[in-house]
Amino acid sequence: RDMSEARQRAEAAQTRAANPGISAWVGASAGSGKTKLLTDRLLRLLLAGTPPGRILCLTFTKAAAAEMSARLFKRLGEWALLDDAELAKALAEIDAQGGKAEALRRARTLFAKALETPGGLKIQTIHAFCQMLLSRFPVEADIPPRFTVLDEREAGELLEDARRRVLERAVSG
Repeated sequence: RDMSEARQRAEAAQTRAANPGISAWVGASAGSGKTKLLTDRLLRLLLAGTPPGRILCLTFTKAAAAEMSARLFKRLGEWALLDDAELAKALAEIDAQGGKAEALRRARTLFAKALETPGGLKIQTIHAFCQMLLSRFPVEADIPPRFTVLDEREAGELLEDARRRVLERAVSG
């Protein structure tokens, strides 16, 4: 009984967090359904009429961004091809009240809208977002306008060089 109640509480919390009408912080362990929850929330935002270009999804890793994007486009592609009954069922599964003809029509157009969004849907890492901000506002950030981000190899070489210079100074007194 305790497990059943815990599962019901978890499902209720996920339903609340997927509601795009509220602010939510989602933190959970790997494999707990965060990506599904956030994808459902994104789908509900799109169904509610939010333009795809006005949504920004940030993740910690490139793999997570790619996974979310793949899941989103897979679902939107499926929706474009489902019959009315199956589409209404799919929309109900994310609590999107999709039984109305207008909601079904909108759901079927989202795949094309997402594909046609200038610059694409913004599902990216925090690092990529920060890099974009810095490149758009270099003066405000007090950095060179055409800065470049070091790759891991370059960063390793600089770190090794700095370590060598510190040790040389320490040896020479």
